[in-house]
Amino acid sequence: MDQPEGLTAVGEEQKVCRLQRSIYGLKQASQSWNTHFDEVIRGYNFIKNDYDPCIYKKISGSSVAYLVLYVDDILLIGNDVKMLADIKAWLSTQFSMKDMGEASYILGTKIYRDRSRRMLGLTQSSYIKKVLKRFKMEHSKRGVIPMRHGIKLSKKQSPKTDEKLKRMSNIPYASAVEAFSMLSSVPGPMSLTL
Repeated sequence: MDQPEGLTAVGEEQKVCRLQRSIYGLKQASQSWNTHFDEVIRGYNFIKNDYDPCIYKKISGSSVAYLVLYVDDILLIGNDVKMLADIKAWLSTQFSMKDMGEASYILGTKIYRDRSRRMLGLTQSSYIKKVLKRFKMEHSKRGVIPMRHGIKLSKKQSPKTDEKLKRMSNIPYASAVEAFSMLSSVPGPMSLTL
C-alpha cells in the first residue's frame, strides 16, 4: 500500500508499505477475513464447494452439514442436530459470534419448514411483492408465463390514451425486467426433502 499522507520518509518516497494485518475499512479486509475463515473451517474437516467458494460441506458417517458463508453471516444446515450443535460450539471458540436461532430469511429468500413432512422450502414471494410495489405494479393482473407459443406483439397493442401513456412513461421497464430476471437465476419456490 502507498505510504500514508504526511508520513512519507524523506528520500524514500518511492517505497511502499507492506500491510501485515488488514483491518475493517481497508480494501484488503474482506479478502483477509475470507482467507482466515477458509483456513480455520478447512481445519475442522469442511470441504469447500468447487463451484461456489462460499459453501462448505462436512460429512461424518451418515451425518452431513452444509455451511454457507455470506460476508460474515453463516447459514448452517444439516441432517443431524447434535452435529450442528457441535459445529456451532466449535465455531464459537474460533470466532466472536452470536447464534441467531433458526433462519427464516436469507438474502431476501424466505425459508419455510414442515417438520412433520420432513420438508424444507425456499420462496421469493416477498421479493416479488417488493419488486411489484417498487414499480407500482402490485395490482397487475397475472399472465401466463411463458407466453403462448406464436404470440405476436406489435405497436398496435401499445397504449393509446393519454392516461395509459402517462402511466407507462413512469415505469422504468428495463429496470423492472432486470429485477424480475433475477428470479430466473436464483432459487424460486422449491422444496427439499431431508
